[in-house]
Amino acid sequence: MELIDSHTHLESFDKRGETDAVLARARESGVTRLITIGTSSEDWARYRGLAEKHAGTVFYTVGLHPCSVDDRWSEEVAQIEAYWSVDGARPVALGECGLDRFHLPKDDAARAEKIFAWQRAAFAAQLVIAERLRCPLVVHSRGAFAECVEMIDASGVNWDRVVFHCFTEGPAEMAELTRRGGRGSFTGVVTYKSADNVRAALVAQGIERLMLETDAPYLTPVPHRGKANEPAFMKFTAEAAAQALGVSSEALAEKTTANARAFFGI
Repeated sequence: MELIDSHTHLESFDKRGETDAVLARARESGVTRLITIGTSSEDWARYRGLAEKHAGTVFYTVGLHPCSVDDRWSEEVAQIEAYWSVDGARPVALGECGLDRFHLPKDDAARAEKIFAWQRAAFAAQLVIAERLRCPLVVHSRGAFAECVEMIDASGVNWDRVVFHCFTEGPAEMAELTRRGGRGSFTGVVTYKSADNVRAALVAQGIERLMLETDAPYLTPVPHRGKANEPAFMKFTAEAAAQALGVSSEALAEKTTANARAFFGI
């Protein structure tokens, strides 16, 4: 059974010298490819290096995460497009980028408003780049689903190339994505007892456009919840998704792998 982890973060593992061991455990569990997701200029070059060192297994993206946005966001965004023109491994998508209200300051409304304005500006600038490059777009949306959708609608970006990663909205929001041609990818959250709404969204999307991810080292699936997540734990999310959809694990793995390969061009 082959799986692709369509969204992971290898930086913490790599800083500890654990990348080779993490990739070995992933292979043993059936994860043959993974996409490590850029969040700021602090990890982009590291991820390009990993993609070159582990060609055919590790792929990467470049983008400015909304929680990495500050008053220097334009300097960061100005560096993104060059990654598609340099020698060596090129990104397979732009992202993750988007909007995040959850992590805004809770005790300073004026500061929160300023940061969110920076987030909107940074997201808009990255949407312009994605439309120009015609590349896949990985969207981070937390507490700002409608605003993200509105901005993508206005950007001219092809919705068929858009994925809302770590989808934790419900069926109604999923319907908005599928109506436009976009999709959601799902994490270990689908294994949590409290996540009925997320599983309902998974079922609403169905298997035809489904992709799976770990978002490691976060959102560890049951039965390893409480530990740091890693790509090897993808199989638990896949099993839960297969059960929710009423299909075999093998059918689920085959389809989600094909979907990820087609979406990211890997």
